Amino acid sequence: MKTTATNKKIRELMTMLTNETLVSQPEFQRRLVWTNRHKQLFIETVLDNMPFPEIFFCDGAVDLNTGAGTTLLVDGQQRVTTLYQYFTGSDQFKPGDNIKPYADLEADQKAAFLNYDVVVRDLGTLTLEQVREVFRRMNSTNYSLNAMEVNNARFDGALKKVAEDMSSWSVFEDHRVFNTVDVRRMGDVRWCLDVIITVMSGYFSRSENHEEFLERFNDEFTEGPAIETGVRECLNLLASLNFDSKSRVWQKNDLFTLTVEIYRLGAKNCSDPAGLSAALTEFFDDVELVTSGKIPAKHNEAIQYRDDVISGTNERARRVRRGEVIRSLISPFFKAA
Repeated sequence: MKTTATNKKIRELMTMLTNETLVSQPEFQRRLVWTNRHKQLFIETVLDNMPFPEIFFCDGAVDLNTGAGTTLLVDGQQRVTTLYQYFTGSDQFKPGDNIKPYADLEADQKAAFLNYDVVVRDLGTLTLEQVREVFRRMNSTNYSLNAMEVNNARFDGALKKVAEDMSSWSVFEDHRVFNTVDVRRMGDVRWCLDVIITVMSGYFSRSENHEEFLERFNDEFTEGPAIETGVRECLNLLASLNFDSKSRVWQKNDLFTLTVEIYRLGAKNCSDPAGLSAALTEFFDDVELVTSGKIPAKHNEAIQYRDDVISGTNERARRVRRGEVIRSLISPFFKAA
């Protein structure tokens, strides 16, 4: 495989993008989606004439009759795209206080920007399968990434930070909600994202809404503080009821449903904490009776709930059914908002 390193000036890259001879978003790339602040810091680096890591090219399709061809960007999509957004004055890049728009730079500053040397490593002619393999190896780990870990590698913005902050709350450690594998594989952050997105949009299957919301709220997440406050109030309410440490209340799937449904009712609207505690204790005792093979005497809903909480638990239909059961059970203990 050919792997020669050369320099290309930014002006050459801009011309290639304008002429569409450089393809900046091949289907195999799924990299970090930068916030506007990331973009600003990168442009500052270039304007200060500081270096940044090399980017990777390979040959694209070539017209054998005319000799015209394209070049594929194997690695460096965000950097090249940000340069182009800045150069063209795209509304997808906001310069900020410390960066003048390109159009407002002095002539010598524009020249310096356009003549900045970018280190390019040319991989030559590769098949699409070879390109995918190169990209995979460049971003490989020693185990397969789950969906949350992939999104963690792609997004570093506002919504993700709220979920990360939430996952570090002491209530989860105090009640042993997440085990060491959950934490190592970002299951705690995924759980928090599930809660945040669900209270915003309703129940959904698995993690199918994560990418959409992480991208939509990558730059700003103005709803974040209010949602954090509301979720914290839900968890504080449950903690104040002093359930046994082995109660289903503190198991991830049960806690997810409880948190979402209490959030919707408003934790501060709980008018009878003792009644809420007794109702949940009785219901979850019945769920345990179902698990042990005994039919519960009072709450027939426990049979369906138990099935929905242990099988296909992250499917939308099962989340909805669990929510309906819990909402019906706890709503008498909350006053109308």
